[in-house]
Amino acid sequence: MKRELVPSWLELLLTTQFFTICMSHLSSARNECNLFCIDCEAPKVAFCYYCRQRHHSTHRVIQVRRSSYHDVVRVAELHDILDISDVQTYVINSATVVFLNERPQQQRVCGVSMVKASSSSYSCESCNRALLDAFRFCSLGCNLKGIKEDMETTVVMRNKTDCASNDDDMDLSTGSTANTENNRESYSDAEYYEKSPPTKTTRHRRKGIPRRAPFF
Repeated sequence: MKRELVPSWLELLLTTQFFTICMSHLSSARNECNLFCIDCEAPKVAFCYYCRQRHHSTHRVIQVRRSSYHDVVRVAELHDILDISDVQTYVINSATVVFLNERPQQQRVCGVSMVKASSSSYSCESCNRALLDAFRFCSLGCNLKGIKEDMETTVVMRNKTDCASNDDDMDLSTGSTANTENNRESYSDAEYYEKSPPTKTTRHRRKGIPRRAPFF
């Protein structure tokens, strides 16, 4: 997933709490809130089967499922609306799925998962979870986190480049100003010498030693 392709509803999907009981259908059989509409921005984003029939019948809806108490979504429901090419996929109950968020890991040593250290050659770039295949992230949440970190790094690098460019411009401006001042001083000295008349030096002749006239 590239940052230009991140949809506005993705972060809302990742922060939504699913599998609560729908308060509007307490006595109904299928009242779990495990559906998410990507066309709506309603305050209550998770809804049940009956709410879908009533309010979202013509909308694009994603069904969230559970695997070992963690939320997953089938790849078939995402591949047309979201780029998940960097996210590790898993086969659960004959369906290919991706996890929504980062999952708790086994004991870590020096920031590296024990599973990764023992067997796996691949790891998630965000949480270092061991991966089965050559993917970059273990979940959609880690993918989004990686995109945000890349954006922050890009902004920092751009700011550093702008600062360096401003410093270079300031140095050039300072050097130009200094050269202009030197040229002005040189011109002032030259004009002074041209306009000032030469100073005449008056010399006084030294009188000789007086001599007496000879006696005859």
